[in-house]
Amino acid sequence: MTDEPRRIGFAPVVDAGTRLLILGSLPGEASLKAAQYYAHPRNGFWPLIGGMLNENLVASPYEQRLERLKARRVGLWDVIASADRSGSLDAAIRSPEAADLRGLVERLPDLRAVAFNGGLAARMGRRILTDLEGVALIDLPSSSPAHAISLSAKAETWAILGKFLPDKPAA
Repeated sequence: MTDEPRRIGFAPVVDAGTRLLILGSLPGEASLKAAQYYAHPRNGFWPLIGGMLNENLVASPYEQRLERLKARRVGLWDVIASADRSGSLDAAIRSPEAADLRGLVERLPDLRAVAFNGGLAARMGRRILTDLEGVALIDLPSSSPAHAISLSAKAETWAILGKFLPDKPAA
């Protein structure tokens, strides 16, 4: 038995037109409390993805951010469905239960790339999706403030994601 509370992730944010799926590990405490992906104010996800899409997503309400991602054919989810964890650090995750990544990917006919937001997401996600054909697997530096490299350095790596998206948003 563990003293660490069980944390349960969110539903995927995708639709049939998703071309790029970004997978994190498991929402942190601020995200779980707000019931929003990447809710911690110092997490660089929204500035990074907004910069890559050339849209100021940070200034938009959360639901509008999600709609803009879907319009640009970007999906979000996590590699871990639930786990025991105190705090928000990936290093504190115990007894992770993997999300059904294969099942989700099979429902995304336009998928071209899966990007892993951070090392744990990449390690777990690549094990699950190791033999996936026709879909690029991309490791990204974590958008978390705990990953101490500059946002501009992260943005240089994240820029590769743009090549998997159409020039114009979906109607």
